Amino acid sequence: MCGIAGEIRFDQASANVHAVFDMASAQSGRGPDGEGLYASGRRAFGHRRLRIMDLSERAHQPFVDNVLGLGIVFNGAVYNHHELREELSAKGYVFSSTGDTEVILKAWHAWGPAALDRLMGMFAFALWERDSGITHLVRDRLGIKPLYYSLDARRLRFASTLPALLVGGDIDKTLDPVALHFYMSLHAVVPAPHTMLKGVRKLPPASHMTVHPDGRTETRTWWQLTFPHDAADEARSFEEWRDMTLASLRDAVRLRTVADVPVGVLLSGGVDSSLITGLLAETGTPNLRTYAIGFEAAGGEAGDEFHYSDLVARHFGTQHEKMMIPAGDLLASLPAAIDAMSEPMVSHDCVAFYLLSAAVARHSRVVQSGQGADEVFGGYHWYPALAENRDADGGVAAYRSVFFDRSHSEMAELLAPQWLADDPAGRFVAEHFAMPGADNAIDRALRLDTTVMLVDDPVKRVDNMTMAHALEARVPFLDHRLVELAARMPARHKIAQGGKHVLKEAARQVIPAEVIDRPKGYFPVPALKYLRGPFLDYVRGWIDSDAARQRGLYRPGVVDTMLKDPDAHITPLKGSKVWQIALLEAWLQARGI
Repeated sequence: MCGIAGEIRFDQASANVHAVFDMASAQSGRGPDGEGLYASGRRAFGHRRLRIMDLSERAHQPFVDNVLGLGIVFNGAVYNHHELREELSAKGYVFSSTGDTEVILKAWHAWGPAALDRLMGMFAFALWERDSGITHLVRDRLGIKPLYYSLDARRLRFASTLPALLVGGDIDKTLDPVALHFYMSLHAVVPAPHTMLKGVRKLPPASHMTVHPDGRTETRTWWQLTFPHDAADEARSFEEWRDMTLASLRDAVRLRTVADVPVGVLLSGGVDSSLITGLLAETGTPNLRTYAIGFEAAGGEAGDEFHYSDLVARHFGTQHEKMMIPAGDLLASLPAAIDAMSEPMVSHDCVAFYLLSAAVARHSRVVQSGQGADEVFGGYHWYPALAENRDADGGVAAYRSVFFDRSHSEMAELLAPQWLADDPAGRFVAEHFAMPGADNAIDRALRLDTTVMLVDDPVKRVDNMTMAHALEARVPFLDHRLVELAARMPARHKIAQGGKHVLKEAARQVIPAEVIDRPKGYFPVPALKYLRGPFLDYVRGWIDSDAARQRGLYRPGVVDTMLKDPDAHITPLKGSKVWQIALLEAWLQARGI
């Protein structure tokens, strides 16, 4: 894991090396082990390194191969780089390092953009061609690694984080009304290419942008998730699907042990992280470390799941560390957690992951985590109703009714008229549902949740919070082969028995039944849902600030009414609407906007 940055000029001026250096330096948390800068005329590239594969200086970035005429700055991990190295060596390529960065470069030279289909892992990179002047920006299939950019007639800049782009200066910080509508509708998910700022965009998952020296850009989608249904898959027994799921996940977990440092687990105590722990234990990982975190109860809701994480840790004999965070420490950590966000994220467990990552980073540099299982294997409560949906709109209205934080009419009651966009979130869902490759409402919802909602909520959250502490998080449930297998599977095998049925039955072969048959849990931070005392005072301070009132995002009096009774303003997915408004304001103020 690393942080990357760069500038490409189109106006004959030399690239601003100082700006690139500042953008890279702003990402030192993502890469504390080294820094590098490469500049040549109208292009400059910066890098911050976290040593995970090939710990030597031979893997230093920017990595330039003068013989091939290629260079790269890369963030991520290619888990099959050993196999690719052997194949490329047989073709005559000679390697100077043992890591994955050089493998990408030589694979691109050997196969061009078709090399992307061979890469297994998570990655965002900029690869430049010396002789043609072309630069390629690429993001992995499921958007596990981020890539933000700013593009105008003069130049393109890019970075692993949005705040790093702002550090480079000269960026349009005007709020994007379309992104604001997404944020308020989709519990802070702002789908690519939008961000909250008009001057910053993000490369969508599975995208390859070609940047020409004259400023022309072309972007193609190099991988798509489809939900095919053929007779053989439909006829396959549940037991076959169960065994195929376990075999595929077992391979995904094993593959993500590829590192030159030990690999641990973020163990919440749920089925997903417990199953990863069990499969890692199967690999014989020595001195396997697991980590859990908990918070004080609030509003009658428990703030930890230590009973289950302890059970799993004992069962597999892991070196287990758990943290109970007092309310005061949680409150004190909020500004730092918000500062670590590339984009505003309302999920209550952002601060949990931030604090957990700080503790984990003292012992581990790489962990596996369970994000994606609910989206890939149908674990959420809204899927069963969609499985039965036969509405003429393909399920759009049904999805809106269970997923959206607010209806468009409620948006009109909340936002000031100048900020009210014409229902872009509704249009986005309708357009996504209309795309080919998914023939029924539940498959359309699973595809949307896996390729969009997951990318810009749980996955982004884990990347931002772990990388703030130079911790690499790997997500085996987003192994693209496992995701494609689940997409082929009839939905009934996924959503039965309260959701994730096939995954739970696969898990019975690995982990204790008590963990599987427990009520569904999540990473609870109840103090940010039931705003009381100092927490309510804290968010009131953001919302009542002069900066917030001068911004004029909301109709007069609406937010004041919400502050009087925060518990009365909870989203259908059990989030706080007051926290949502306060978090946005806190993020904007932290970014100087």
